[in-house]
Amino acid sequence: MGIEQLVAVTRRLPRACEDRLAAHYQVRWGDDDVDYTPEVIGRFAENATAILVTPSERMDAAAIGALPGAVRVIASNSVGFEHIDLAAARSRGMRVTHTPGVLTDATADLALLLILAATRRAGEGERMVRDDRWQGIRPTAFLGSQITGKRLGIVGMGRIGAAVARRAQAFGMSVLYHNRTALAAADAGGATYVPTLQGLLSQADVLSLHCPLTEATQGMLNAEAIAALPKDAVVVNTARGGLVDDEALIAALRSGRLAAAGLDVYANEPRIDPRYRDLENIVLLPHIGSATLETRTAMGMLAIDNIAAVLSGQEPPNAVV
Repeated sequence: MGIEQLVAVTRRLPRACEDRLAAHYQVRWGDDDVDYTPEVIGRFAENATAILVTPSERMDAAAIGALPGAVRVIASNSVGFEHIDLAAARSRGMRVTHTPGVLTDATADLALLLILAATRRAGEGERMVRDDRWQGIRPTAFLGSQITGKRLGIVGMGRIGAAVARRAQAFGMSVLYHNRTALAAADAGGATYVPTLQGLLSQADVLSLHCPLTEATQGMLNAEAIAALPKDAVVVNTARGGLVDDEALIAALRSGRLAAAGLDVYANEPRIDPRYRDLENIVLLPHIGSATLETRTAMGMLAIDNIAAVLSGQEPPNAVV
């Protein structure tokens, strides 16, 4: 490992991460506004031995095929790696790494923010004040619902789901969760295991999604799942956009079947379904679950740890391939 090795970094990182990279490698810095098509990313990575990417870069077979053969590792600055064709990387002998375990608290905080904002109609209220349409307090205006005493259903009780459960309990919510298997009582923290998704949905006043995106979970929040929720339930997604059937969610919000929703992730982001923008009863955030300086710095440092390990001939701490 040495300063002569070139690392290509598609997007700018927190200052501490950039300083660390610059101290140990030649670095080619990317542009936050660039659309990295396969052709562009191939040129960008010329002469590089490592490339650090984000979920904004679709590292499909074409993009990986365009990378120069000197690239030894694709380090994703993310927990998820659905944007990377693992088989294509494996076929070219390239390692793939990710950054798990360092964004739990930041993402859990944001999930709770969306729960509160959606149930209390904060998005609508903020827009009314900003647009100078607020005419003062009215006893029946902007009536949302308080979460104290409500049932929170969590799909996917991993690190983030468990952190959301702890926060929700502090607000007086009872927590139910569905996993493939039940957690040990000590790890569940007082949350109640529900063995079937249908059983969880039928009891969830608020539903929060925290499971990975797989073939089995793709579009899991569809019309049938929404119909199983109590009337006026609230849905929050800070996990993966592909978990939600946009058509079904939009229809349920339009009809009033659901009271509200809060989304931080979307299918095909940043090109979200434009119909979401016309809905008042939804809070829309731009995928900022991990967007704190502390967390993004920790993610960047972990990505650099992975690069350093591969380039020095060691096993990366967070290998996917």
